[in-house]
Amino acid sequence: MKRIITLNVNGIRSAAKKGFYAWLAKQDADVICLQEVRAEATQLTDSVFWPEGYHCHYFAAQKKGYSGVALYSKEIPLKVELGLGHELFDAEGRSLCVEFNHFQVASLYFPSGTSGEGRQDVKYAFLDYYFEHLKKLLSSKKSAILCGDWNIAHQNIDLRNWRSNQKNSGFLPEERAWLTQVIDQLGFIDTFRKLHPQTEEYTWWSMRNRSAWEKNIGWRIDYQIVTPDLEKKILHASIYKAERFSDHAPVVVDYDL
Repeated sequence: MKRIITLNVNGIRSAAKKGFYAWLAKQDADVICLQEVRAEATQLTDSVFWPEGYHCHYFAAQKKGYSGVALYSKEIPLKVELGLGHELFDAEGRSLCVEFNHFQVASLYFPSGTSGEGRQDVKYAFLDYYFEHLKKLLSSKKSAILCGDWNIAHQNIDLRNWRSNQKNSGFLPEERAWLTQVIDQLGFIDTFRKLHPQTEEYTWWSMRNRSAWEKNIGWRIDYQIVTPDLEKKILHASIYKAERFSDHAPVVVDYDL
């Protein structure tokens, strides 16, 4: 069994202060994917950011204190790929992929369009570019687990207040249609939804609304999405909410790999 955890840490140093690494040490995860790290590896001098027993990789954005992804693995990767080969998206530290003998895992942080029309256009450009990447991935016949903050709530069940959010970034018809294409047209599997087709659980709660967490007014925008060949390899999928390390919650999936 392989356990994979993904979490948007909303600042890795902040998550560490909130007990994330103490929790992580108890999980016996094989791969850990982090997003919105907001730090360069050279700034992370404390040993807590380099957990014992793991091979740790960081890919920071060029802009200080912004975006960035990380990935820890027990196994030494055969290959580590920083970025997607796109100048803008790589400058923003959006993707880090590692390859093992029988599968690969990516830590992904999709752009958000909530700060304005310009950023929404960047998000659409990213979706177009990444869709082509997904098609190439399928043609390569490589098993892949794509983890991270996709910044899209797919269906009504994936956010509490879906009616009032239909014109907001993260739940726009075009974004949702894109994710539907990824799943229905390309055949990728949303691991959590595959095992819990009717469960209303979320992975992100707004910090602006102080009662969002307490009242569970959230969005499910963090995923582990896998290539079709891994559909029957998904054993368990859960969202951890007993403790809070970030405005997102860890998504934990066990695989028969």
